[in-house]
Order: sequence, then C-alpha cells, then structure tokens
Amino acid sequence: MATPADVEAVAALLGRAPQGEFEVVVRRADGQPVVISNAPLMDDGRPMPTRYWLVDPDLLRRVGTVEAAGGVRRAEAEVDPDQLAAAHARYAAERDALVPADHAGPAPYGGVGGTRNGVKCLHAHLAYVLAGGDDPVGRWVQEQLQETP
Repeated sequence: MATPADVEAVAALLGRAPQGEFEVVVRRADGQPVVISNAPLMDDGRPMPTRYWLVDPDLLRRVGTVEAAGGVRRAEAEVDPDQLAAAHARYAAERDALVPADHAGPAPYGGVGGTRNGVKCLHAHLAYVLAGGDDPVGRWVQEQLQETP
C-alpha cells in the first residue's frame, strides 16, 4: 500500500485527501506518482470503480487536450468494439477480485473508469495501459500523445 510520502504526494496532486487505500504503480523517473491503483472500496465502504487513476499533472493536461478535441468519439470510432469490450471485462474482473467476499454493500461496476461499454474517460484508459493493462483505447491515447507536441 501507499507510504505516508505517497499519500502526501497524491493528496497534493488531487487537491484533497485520498478517500481509500491505494498504491502507486507507475512513477516518473524522479519518483513522483503517475498512476495509482485504488482499492475497490473507499474508506466509507462506497464502491470505487476506477481501479487505475492517472495523477501526473502533465499527462492529465495532455490527455485533456485530446479529449477536448473530440478524442472520446474518435477513440470509439477507431478502436475495435470487441477489443474494447474485452478490455472492460478484464479491468472489471481484476478490480472485482479484490472486493472482500463478505462485502454486503454496493459493489463497483462497469469496466475501465466504471464504464459499462464504450469510452467515457481517456485518462482512465491511459492509466490502465501504463499500469500494464491490455486496453486498445489506452494504446490509442498513447499514439495521440506521441503525435501531439
């Protein structure tokens, strides 16, 4: 799980205290967090559908630029829907396997970023790929970032 220094760094990046347990799974060369992996439930028991969360300010800005230019629609049009559905299923299965067996409250739902199908958030897809996930939209985002200065 996160170290006290990780909690402090992520709180500064989010502008608020994290609301559940997490681990930094991708770091910049200087050690700063890039992607965190969230527990499936927040501290208060509410579901956290976003397993992988992009927290790097530069990448957040750059992906936001892609989104603002119609990136969500473009990604949906250019990525094979069956491959996307498989990515959502893998993401959900990984997250759901971590929900305690005795959990009786609401459970996380959906795939990447809580989406049941299609594309909702390019940031979440990129975070999943950077963390080692197999996600065609995340790879698509990486290609867009390489083409954008």
